[in-house]
Amino acid sequence: MACARVPLDEQQVTEPGGALGKERTLPALHPDRKEERFFVPYKPLPENVSPAQVEEFLEHAKFIIEDLEWLLALPHDKFWCQVVFDESLQKCLDSYLHHAPRGLDPASLPSTPVVADTQRCVHRAVFMTFLRMATHKESKENFLTPTVFGEIIYENYLFDIPKILDLCVLFGKGNAQLLHKMIENIFTQQPSYYVDLDETVPSILQIFDTILDKCGLQCDEAIAIEPLKLNAHSRPTAMTMSQQDLADLVLYLCDSTTTIHSFLDIFPAACAAFHSHGFLTRLASFYETAIPELEKALKKRDFDDKSLQEDLWKRVSHSGRKMVEMAHLLLQHTCLQPILEGGENIQTFAEELLQHFTSFLPEKRFLSDYDDQFPIADDISLLQQALPLIDETRTSYLLQGVQSAWDSTGRRRPQSQAQPKTSAAAQGAVGGDVAWCRGESPPGVREAGEGGESPRGAEAMLNMPYKGNNGAACSLSAGELESLLTCIRDLLPDLGEGFLLACLQEYDYNTELVINNILEGNLSPGLDQLDRTMPRPVKQEPPTVLTDRSNVFDDDEFDVFHRDQVDMSRIWKGRRKGESARDLLNDKQHIEDQRARYHAYETVVDEIVIEPGRTPADYGLDDYDDDYDDTYDINQVGANDLDGDSLLNRRPFTVPQILRTVGRAALEDEEDEDEEEAEESNAVNKDQFIQDPALLRERAEARRATMQQRRGYRPAPPRDVAGKPKGQGQTQETLQDRRKKEVAKGRGGNHNRRSMADRKRNKGMIPS
Repeated sequence: MACARVPLDEQQVTEPGGALGKERTLPALHPDRKEERFFVPYKPLPENVSPAQVEEFLEHAKFIIEDLEWLLALPHDKFWCQVVFDESLQKCLDSYLHHAPRGLDPASLPSTPVVADTQRCVHRAVFMTFLRMATHKESKENFLTPTVFGEIIYENYLFDIPKILDLCVLFGKGNAQLLHKMIENIFTQQPSYYVDLDETVPSILQIFDTILDKCGLQCDEAIAIEPLKLNAHSRPTAMTMSQQDLADLVLYLCDSTTTIHSFLDIFPAACAAFHSHGFLTRLASFYETAIPELEKALKKRDFDDKSLQEDLWKRVSHSGRKMVEMAHLLLQHTCLQPILEGGENIQTFAEELLQHFTSFLPEKRFLSDYDDQFPIADDISLLQQALPLIDETRTSYLLQGVQSAWDSTGRRRPQSQAQPKTSAAAQGAVGGDVAWCRGESPPGVREAGEGGESPRGAEAMLNMPYKGNNGAACSLSAGELESLLTCIRDLLPDLGEGFLLACLQEYDYNTELVINNILEGNLSPGLDQLDRTMPRPVKQEPPTVLTDRSNVFDDDEFDVFHRDQVDMSRIWKGRRKGESARDLLNDKQHIEDQRARYHAYETVVDEIVIEPGRTPADYGLDDYDDDYDDTYDINQVGANDLDGDSLLNRRPFTVPQILRTVGRAALEDEEDEDEEEAEESNAVNKDQFIQDPALLRERAEARRATMQQRRGYRPAPPRDVAGKPKGQGQTQETLQDRRKKEVAKGRGGNHNRRSMADRKRNKGMIPS
């Protein structure tokens, strides 16, 4: 039996052995303690399967599941003996990592539910095996010494960098946190893996060179290192290579980018190793060179199988998205995260981030696609909040460069970067990545709403032209529109300006798309029906101001725009001729005009004599009726109207303070407190010449606290700018308090120079 609380690498076990059956003492980790069991390797299910092959796959997978479940049920010491000394187990696990279907593989969707359940069981058993292999302490009694554990997994190749990459891409979906802890434990207990990772990054960079070489291309960095060979023109390109080679190249690119992105996303600590080798610069240059070339080949080439063209387009778009996300991960964990956490070298990280953005400026396509998914303006705004003294000239230059990249690619920048681009379901599927970077549909996919449900996948190919920016409306000035028309008419002079204007409006004012679709005869049905020599529509003159005049003085006696004759005697300038100021003041005609109105109020009759033969109703009088319904007499009908000066609209009745019982009680309490304080102040010890200052301060503090509590005073919330120790992360409240302190610390000191400089800059007195 193994001793408790002793590491497995130090334990000794006694087992029967030898020719005579005598007991012998062996280390707990010994080859003789391994069970004789053969683990069969994993074989994937082929694409075009027969019933016999499905049955063979199910039987083969059943053996693997049973063997791995048996392995997981072994005790701690037996498990590690089997893992370390059984070569067939390692071949079985390696075969699954090599041949297991990835998320984008066509074979990743099994044909029957039985095959799917079996594949899921094998997947779980392999993951649980690797998870236990990466755990050096299972309980207080079953554990390995951390240093010995690191040596075992490293020397026996239980884990290496390629295996870790495969683990991330196979098991990362849904198990990201568990995989992160697992890989972090491996790198922590064996730092040699960091050295291996540093040596692996150049091999990963070689992937980009291989793809460019297969396409007959070469990035700027490679040209600077090695000049272009003379026979480079004879190499096949993406347009001339066979369809099978092009498909293999796209699959290789898609698998590589997906694997690297999964590893960096699950284990961000690896970003430093990639960053130290200039991975970010090479990635941007490769994107700028390879992605447009592959997209052009997929659009221009004629494929026999349209579904293959659709699938390759999706994979190229998916690869582009993953490369942009890789760039964001590297910037996030090497520059942005240290800036958010704060520290001594925050200025260095900010300078490095700006330097990276500056290096992206020549890569127009990459820069616009990165800004579309992760707006650079947000990162610069974050820098300005963290570092108020950052150079505004430099940040303005970067933002202008981003806008220039959008303009050079012929695309319009989105009005709101925060608008969701796709639904959650579309983002999870591979189809959601189609042409994400240019807002285009795949080659030939019809637009939704053209009769019936929108086709998906390879249902419709090469039937309709694609639009730029999803057909978004674009408003241009008259000069810019004339420039676009001139550019097209220089190449196609026989077309009318009206037809060209309709084409520009249809294709979002993109001259390249208009010229390309006209030459290929791939215009939309609405444009095909138009006359190609249609002239430009005549611009209607806007109505004049006089004819369009409309105000409150229309049709009055002085409206000269609608009246031919106006009474000029009613119009004069200055004082009328023949009138003096005295005559004007003595003119009381306006009083006479109002006299008849007020005369009616002077007649007050107390008694009305009813003449014979007439009734009170004839004089507007009625006798009192007992049957009168006085329901509404008590209600003040119309009293609540806003236009009436009703009593209810006045200020509500308030009880005088002298009559309030609560107020009198409060006043009496205050008087009692004042009397008690006076008694306390008078009750001074006769032996004391001067009262104790501490006691006086205590009484004053008590009175102040009572007064503040009575008035509802709330003390200011405490601020914490110190935060946690360095390296442990900071809370959002601490970061906000630091920013507030940074902004406010120069407000009163140094004669308000900072605030006055900002004021001058805002008023345009200082050029920015």
